[in-house]
Amino acid sequence: PGDLCISAPTGSGKTLAYVLPIVDILSKRVVTRLRAVVVLPTRDLVTQVKETFDAFVKGTNLVVAAASGQQSFAHEQSALVGSAGSEYPGGKSRVDILITTPGRLMDHLTSTPNFTLQHLRFLVIDEADRLLNQSYNDWLNQILHATRPEQRPHAPALDFKYDAQGVIEADAIAPSFLKSFYALPNTDLDLPKAPSIQKLLFSATLTKNPAKIAGLHLNEPEYISVQNEDGSEAKQEFTTPEGLKEFMTICPTDKKPLMVIYLLHQMGIKSGLCFTKSVESTQRLFTLIEAYESTQPEEKRIRVKEYSSDLNPVQRKQMLKQFKQGNIDLLICSDLIGRGIDLDSVEFVISYDVPYYMDKYIHRVGRTARAGRQGEAYTLVEMQE
Repeated sequence: PGDLCISAPTGSGKTLAYVLPIVDILSKRVVTRLRAVVVLPTRDLVTQVKETFDAFVKGTNLVVAAASGQQSFAHEQSALVGSAGSEYPGGKSRVDILITTPGRLMDHLTSTPNFTLQHLRFLVIDEADRLLNQSYNDWLNQILHATRPEQRPHAPALDFKYDAQGVIEADAIAPSFLKSFYALPNTDLDLPKAPSIQKLLFSATLTKNPAKIAGLHLNEPEYISVQNEDGSEAKQEFTTPEGLKEFMTICPTDKKPLMVIYLLHQMGIKSGLCFTKSVESTQRLFTLIEAYESTQPEEKRIRVKEYSSDLNPVQRKQMLKQFKQGNIDLLICSDLIGRGIDLDSVEFVISYDVPYYMDKYIHRVGRTARAGRQGEAYTLVEMQE
């Protein structure tokens, strides 16, 4: 099968676009082998995609695992290949599908005995633009090399024995003898085989730069771009959800915290995200808003929390759970959460700092108006911007 490069707006169902066919095809497998690897840029995305796979493999014998560093390396090794023991030429696996980050995948490939990609059927690169822009110790070339079968050397020519009439004494038509002539392969089974792996690239801002895609060694690739029904977005490089309304407000830097507070109370935000450019900005804005809300009557207070890379994975998971349950009105966050995290209930997105690149803006506003719902995005800009 040919490889696929898919560009689609955030919230349009990219994850299901590869989860469903992978589960459907692999559900017919007999022997457990690692046949699908999904590579994602962050631990949070690994956790989210793992939950999606878990929901759809119910009723099958498929085993799904995640490897992102949230568990110890030894624990992951045990889950992937079992206890340490003899090494097998074909490797072994206790899982059918692995969701991982590039760094962790490289760790297992180099340090986990019997871990192999030689049986791989699907390689999914989600958030492909971000992963392709960062080298991760040349992870892509090494992963692709690990999926290719070793070339079997041709047999060397043999010294033949001839009878008195000059005829080779061996049975020249025996299949086992054919490779003796001109170092030919024994049968067609010995011919070099192209890997049957199918590569699937997904992103809301998938690059069309051939130089970046060339390193993937795609096989008969097909580029698919998801657009609106009327085709109105066909010529635009970036796509946003159809139900999204976008607004811009101009204010000086020192008035931005007040503008956020105004939007919170004026718009009655109960399920929103506010993006900042750094962890420091997140902490500073959270401190200011929390101080203001503490002066308000309890029934009018906006419940605000900060979400950043300073939190450990357990804390982040618990905070997202509280947000989904409606116990948090506004999450102030850095762009860590801006890619892929699926929060169904987000109604508002505020960009406290203008992102430098368009693709980062697309991923921010893509947290709302997901799956056909309505959403609003507000961007605070300074006059010179």
